[in-house]
Amino acid sequence: MDSVTVRVPAKVNLQLAVGPLRDDGYHDLVNVFHAVSIHDHVTAVAADSFSVRVVGEEADQVPDGPDNLAIRAARALAARADRPVAARLTIRKSIPVAGGMAGGSADAAGALVACNDLWKLGLPREDLLDIAADIGSDVPFALFGGTAVGTGRGELLTAVPTGGRFHWVFALAEGGLSTPAVYARCDRLREARGERPAPPQESKALMAALRDGDADALGAELVNDLQEAAVALRPSLAATLDAGRERGALGAIVSGSGPSCAFLVAGESKADDLARALTGSAVCRAAVTAYGPVQGALAGSGGHPVGIT
Repeated sequence: MDSVTVRVPAKVNLQLAVGPLRDDGYHDLVNVFHAVSIHDHVTAVAADSFSVRVVGEEADQVPDGPDNLAIRAARALAARADRPVAARLTIRKSIPVAGGMAGGSADAAGALVACNDLWKLGLPREDLLDIAADIGSDVPFALFGGTAVGTGRGELLTAVPTGGRFHWVFALAEGGLSTPAVYARCDRLREARGERPAPPQESKALMAALRDGDADALGAELVNDLQEAAVALRPSLAATLDAGRERGALGAIVSGSGPSCAFLVAGESKADDLARALTGSAVCRAAVTAYGPVQGALAGSGGHPVGIT
């Protein structure tokens, strides 16, 4: 096999409950991930050394050296296999960069799947998930896909039954937000109010809405403990969220650490209408539609180029 291409999804956080700061610098989380139909493509080609090239939207904002998560993942996989292998990676970007939709994590997951096939390692899903967790907290979910609850720092995943397809509009902002900076602002806001966050718990109402495929109920239950901090760092997000609500969104939320804003809508035509309205209202640089849940990067390999559908 000369090359393998893997398609990997973006995510939106339906519930992001942030617990107290841990001794290791992370927070305990309950993170309800939902994979959506915005994808990056990662191609691995056999080579004598590791390299990465990034093309597509916002490609110039993605590191192309050793800090690139896809390269880190490929190197970690080679080390786990203890094989003298390498790959040239090409990442075609569509997932927003530093937008709270886990584009870098998706690319790392794509590199794991592509190189596992390219090098004919045959490592099982459990091994890839273990490597993924060492790369970053969101990387395992990009392999897992669908809808899942992440606990610990988000890397311990349990699948969530989902009773239907949900339609989304994502309002994309100019520039990114630093995830560490958003968490740090969240901690400072809580400290200023004298809050002592309790261990996070998943929302039973949100789980029921997912199980029943009830978009109206799900929209009412979307929650992100980082949203206040993201808006504090990027005040223009408040106007973006308000614009989506005023134009009929069932629910509005900052995705992850932002600055992308996610709007749940009643169907595909409603998504198209809202995307046009948001783009025309100048509250975001662009708006894109998507649906979920979709499969993660681990679906359908088996000796041929991988295209997740």
